[in-house]
Amino acid sequence: MEDEIKFILDSTKEAMDNALMHLKKKLVNIRAGKASPSMVGSVMVDYYGSPTPLGQVANVSTPDGMTITIQPWEKNLIPEIERGIHQANLGFNPMNNGESVIINVPPLTEERRKELAKQAKHEAEESKIGVRNDRKNANSDIKDLEISDDLKKNLEIDIQKMTDSHIEKIEEILAHKEKEIMTV
Repeated sequence: MEDEIKFILDSTKEAMDNALMHLKKKLVNIRAGKASPSMVGSVMVDYYGSPTPLGQVANVSTPDGMTITIQPWEKNLIPEIERGIHQANLGFNPMNNGESVIINVPPLTEERRKELAKQAKHEAEESKIGVRNDRKNANSDIKDLEISDDLKKNLEIDIQKMTDSHIEKIEEILAHKEKEIMTV
């Protein structure tokens, strides 16, 4: 019985931690005005017939806060990289100098900043829903155990504390991202 309880608590914590990691990954893709290699992390390039992540066919760097430079391993990939950036619909207009692809990241307008903050809030809310669903599943698993009602209540309290802690972390991550987005 102790093993089952430990399993429920451990798997619930793991699921909630995964919700946090998922949120962090989603927020990395929401740009905050400053150029970052992660902005093109989702770009796929047609590499000899198979879609390949940009990072596997080129070196991506940011020489300054407003420019992303993509240096392909093979020069013949430049048109494919440009096509991949257009298809990813990131709102960037790539240029090439024959050696590499250069993206000038335009500064964000106030309206766009608000949109991005709203998008970040949405992602955080999705993560909170995930954490609450994990709590619901754990409480349901506990109800199925054949243990005393007092022990069930104590486990539910532990799971609620875990839930509150993760929701608080989500709020902190969101507040940090919103500050990053709104800082000009």
